[in-house]
Amino acid sequence: MAAAAANLEDVPNDVLFHELLRRMKCAPKQEKRLILVGPPGCGKGTQSPILKEEHCLCHLATGDMLRAAVAKQTPLGLQAKAAMDQGALVSDDLVVGIIEEALKRPSCSKGFILDGFPRTVVQAQKLDAALEKQGVKVDKVLNFEIEDSVLEERITGRWIHPASGRSYHSKFAPPKVPGRDDITGEPLLQRKDDTVEVLKKRLSSFHEQTTPVIEYYLKKGVVRNIEAAKPANVVTQEIQKAIS
Repeated sequence: MAAAAANLEDVPNDVLFHELLRRMKCAPKQEKRLILVGPPGCGKGTQSPILKEEHCLCHLATGDMLRAAVAKQTPLGLQAKAAMDQGALVSDDLVVGIIEEALKRPSCSKGFILDGFPRTVVQAQKLDAALEKQGVKVDKVLNFEIEDSVLEERITGRWIHPASGRSYHSKFAPPKVPGRDDITGEPLLQRKDDTVEVLKKRLSSFHEQTTPVIEYYLKKGVVRNIEAAKPANVVTQEIQKAIS
């Protein structure tokens, strides 16, 4: 406790004040535990920050959490690193353990958004068991539904300016000069994952893995289908209705 107090003394006043205001705003919020499911390019990355801010939730991306646990050399992080160093997959139990650790943070007191996990029914069962130990459960699984053909148009039309990160789309946000950055005139590049061939493989794997998980949560009555092809602001409204 003394160490924490000492650390707080070094935190700038504006940061402390901002955090105090945030906690006051979040205090009356209802707890929500959400899982977002959807293929690459469906819009989860657009909607997650909105949900996080509006409902004071923490965003749990398992890949980022694993890397953070390894970097901090937590007991679970060391176990995960040992598995990765041997070229093995990190076990479901380890991933769930890292999620359990994260849920103890004050930032997760009002609930969470879980993205990228669970990918299998076994993982879903282990997650449910871990939450049950804390006396809580998944409230809603938001299933971002969108046709593969729409995703293909969305994703394969994306181009970026590597130096700045500026992004364009050949149809929805084209550069002034085809293939050139608006500011520098330098060539635009397409990410390796944004080709038709790679996308089709990713979508096939996604559908194969995810269908059983959706069926699992359908039986629990917590799945809400979201029409993800609609404009982003309309999707936001649909989500608010689904989780209210």
